[in-house]
Amino acid sequence: MANVGLLFVGAVLFMNGLMLLGKVDSRAAAIFNLFVGGLQVVTPTYLIIAANGDPTRIMLASGIFLFGFTYLYVGIGLLMGLDTNGVGYYSLFVAIVALGFSYASFRLVKDQPFGVIWLYWAFLWFLFFLLLGLKIESLTPYVGWVTAIEGWVTGVIPAFLLLTGYWVPGNFSETAIALGAFAVLTFTALWFVLRHRGPRRPTQEYGAPGYPAGSHG
Repeated sequence: MANVGLLFVGAVLFMNGLMLLGKVDSRAAAIFNLFVGGLQVVTPTYLIIAANGDPTRIMLASGIFLFGFTYLYVGIGLLMGLDTNGVGYYSLFVAIVALGFSYASFRLVKDQPFGVIWLYWAFLWFLFFLLLGLKIESLTPYVGWVTAIEGWVTGVIPAFLLLTGYWVPGNFSETAIALGAFAVLTFTALWFVLRHRGPRRPTQEYGAPGYPAGSHG
């Protein structure tokens, strides 16, 4: 069930990235954020009930609420024209918590690839804090591209591999290294390409952070 949610989180991240880049209308994106946010609240509720008190399964499922509430916050904020600083500072909270879930994925669950993916999301949510909380509008194109790319790398592709049985959760050090190298090279190169460009969209039209990896099983 969580893998299905991960697939659609990849879709909403891709759409939100395109919104920041001026390719998708903000109100249209808001509706999809509400759909995915609702799914990401129902999913962990079911998973926690089905965990039968297993602390590890409860811990993994609990992270989904962080992002389900974020998508709902984003969708409502876009439709109502709310100031972005609330979701911006909430993104800072999620970014910090994501570091803890990354540690748990590495040490407790022994799932190195998703430990790295948690770091992807910690980075993304910190960018959202800078853009939406501190309102550094010059970051808009960069955050848009990072969001869209992470939608595929941390959402759609892992979810599809998990759903088709080609990704069995486990200790894949090579995959983790490849994911880390891709992030460093791609996001660094992207920064140098975009650093002289100004914002294309106002911060009121914002995207949303990602999905809790580690709760994929």
